[in-house]
Amino acid sequence: MTGHSKWITWLCWEPLHLNPECRHLASASKDGSIRIWDTVLGQCQKILTGHTQSVTGVKWGGDGLIFSSSQDRTIKVWRAQDGVLCRTLQGHAHWVNTMALSTDYVLRTGAFEPAEASVNAQDMCGSLKDLKEKALQRYNHVRGQGPERLVSGSDDFTLFLWIPAEDKKPLERMTGHQALINEVLFSPDARIIASASFDKSIKLWDGKTGKYLASLRGHVSAVYQISWSADSRMLVSGSSDSTLKVWDVKSRKLAIDLPGHADEVFAVDWSPDGQRVASGGKDKCLRIWRR
Repeated sequence: MTGHSKWITWLCWEPLHLNPECRHLASASKDGSIRIWDTVLGQCQKILTGHTQSVTGVKWGGDGLIFSSSQDRTIKVWRAQDGVLCRTLQGHAHWVNTMALSTDYVLRTGAFEPAEASVNAQDMCGSLKDLKEKALQRYNHVRGQGPERLVSGSDDFTLFLWIPAEDKKPLERMTGHQALINEVLFSPDARIIASASFDKSIKLWDGKTGKYLASLRGHVSAVYQISWSADSRMLVSGSSDSTLKVWDVKSRKLAIDLPGHADEVFAVDWSPDGQRVASGGKDKCLRIWRR
C-alpha cells in the first residue's frame, strides 16, 4: 500500500468494537499526513491533511475519533467516519513526541481478557458479532461515564491532559520533568499516568486530574520506554543505562532491578497476560523476562 511521500512514523488499527473485521488502518508520516487504509482492498480511503510538519503519532479512539500528534507542536482531532477535522489542540512549545489515551489498553486487548490468556494460541471462538459485543462491554467498563482522556508529552519538558472530544483547552498542564519526554502511558485501569524522560526519572500523575503524584528514581541515564503490567500494579522501564527496572506503583519503590543487556535498552513491553516482559536494545539482543 503506497501513497505516503516520506517515511511512515506510526500505525494504528481501528478498534475491534467499532469494526470486528479489523480491516481499517491509520498511518502517520513524515510527509505531514495521516492516511486511512482499507487493508482488505489495499486502498487508501482518506487522506487527513492539516499538519505542517512530520506526524509523530496516531491513535484511533474508541468513540470514533482519530488523534494525531506532530512536530508542528499540535495535536489534531479527526472524525474517523468522514475525515473531518474537529479541533486542534495547542499548548506545547516544541515537538509533540508521544501521546496516550485512557482507553489504550482495552483498545489493544479488544474482546480478549488478558487474565484468561494462554501461552498457546487459542482459536477465536464466537462470531464477529459476539467479539464486537464483548469488546464493546470491556471498552465501556474502562471508559466509564466520561469521554476518553488524552495525555501528550513533548520536547518542551511538559505534558498536557486533554478531554479532546469536548474541549480544545487542556484540563491540566503537567510540569516537573527536566528534559524531553520520551513516552507517556495510562495504566490499564486508567487511574494513573506514567511518563518517561531523558531526565532519568519516571513520573506518576493522577489519570483523571493530571496532578503530580510521585517520581520514580533509580536509573542513572535516560529512560526510553515504559510499560504497565495488566493489573496496573507494576511498571517496567528501559533505560540507556542498560537496565530494566520494575517498580511497585503502590509503594512507589523499586521492586526488581533487571540487569542483563550489554548496552542501552530502547524498547520494552509487558505482555497483556501479565506473565512476561520483552526488551530489546543496542546490543541487538531480545530478552524475555518471566514474572
